[in-house]
Amino acid sequence: MTENATLTHAGLEELIRRYFDACNAADEQAIIDCFVPEGVHYFPPGMYGGAFQGAAQIAARWAAAVRDLGSIWTIEQVTTDPDNARAVIEWTHYKTFSGTVLRGDEWYVFDRPTGLIREIRAYYASPQAADLQRLELAMFDYPGRGYSVQPPDLPRPRPAAG
Repeated sequence: MTENATLTHAGLEELIRRYFDACNAADEQAIIDCFVPEGVHYFPPGMYGGAFQGAAQIAARWAAAVRDLGSIWTIEQVTTDPDNARAVIEWTHYKTFSGTVLRGDEWYVFDRPTGLIREIRAYYASPQAADLQRLELAMFDYPGRGYSVQPPDLPRPRPAAG
């Protein structure tokens, strides 16, 4: 079997960054284009009503997060393993309308024939507690290690009340 040329260090990282760019743009078709049709995005128990099943649902849910929560995501670090068609990233999710910051990691599994994302498994730095605005590791020096501490300046118009 000939493997897709995307399965290189540079190719895997480029696809993940393209996926994040598409999420930040709320571009559903561009998100779908990053996944195999049956792709799955898993979350910890009790989050988002369970796993997002299928590329179209993944796209719709992230576009809604941008629209309804003012979501902006950043990639802090990327490690790729082309031989095993896997990658792991560390990310920050800014929910700009509420001022909430979430941090975590995601494991990516890629489809060998197409090079597209088959599966994402999300792990959060802490439970998504309603009374916290910064959900990240306690005592970890995010700014000192060069992590983003403010969302990028992307427009997020608030939905009309009512």
